[in-house]
Amino acid sequence: MPANDPASPDPDLERLLREGLEELGLELALARDLARLAELLHGWAQRISLTGHRTPEAIARRLVLDALALGQQLPDADSLADLGAGAGFQGLPIAVARPRCAVSLVESRERRVHFQRAAIRALDLAPRVQSILGRAEALDPRPHAVAVAQAMGAPEQVARWLVPWVAPGGVLVIPGGETGPAIGAVAGLAPAEIATYRVPLGGPSRTLWIARRLG
Repeated sequence: MPANDPASPDPDLERLLREGLEELGLELALARDLARLAELLHGWAQRISLTGHRTPEAIARRLVLDALALGQQLPDADSLADLGAGAGFQGLPIAVARPRCAVSLVESRERRVHFQRAAIRALDLAPRVQSILGRAEALDPRPHAVAVAQAMGAPEQVARWLVPWVAPGGVLVIPGGETGPAIGAVAGLAPAEIATYRVPLGGPSRTLWIARRLG
């Protein structure tokens, strides 16, 4: 294949992702599609504002591997909703790594949804992965086994928005930085816990607020 063919990503980028995948204990064969995703986002970001990361390597380290590290903290589930998904991170890398998981990407900004749909086509993820245009709190919710939301607003408000997107017995997740989000008791949820993990290849420490929806 020619070097500029999107199915033939940069070998150094693919090698970097294989190192990260190995550290996470994931299949190394995922590196090709994940590298294609990083390169696709980089190409789109030259034309419209989608990410502050300016190189495919930075996208791979700070978006792709970060999402995969988060995904390793989640239960094995058949469906996941990513609310406020932006350009599709966390949901797109998790969808690549979990081929039996249906993923809904919910985003209110149209340009980001255009990118999500282009990535879904390029990686042949349809119909298992869907991109939904709209605000999570205004849409008719579709319950999933797991729902994650990042940078949508104040953590306690985000937790309440997450609840209807999670089926009874399912899991709600809100990412944090080095310290977990401060969230009090939320109606309909069991007491939450804070999980900690590290992004591979020397990446930062992260936290997750995790709670289960009561039946």
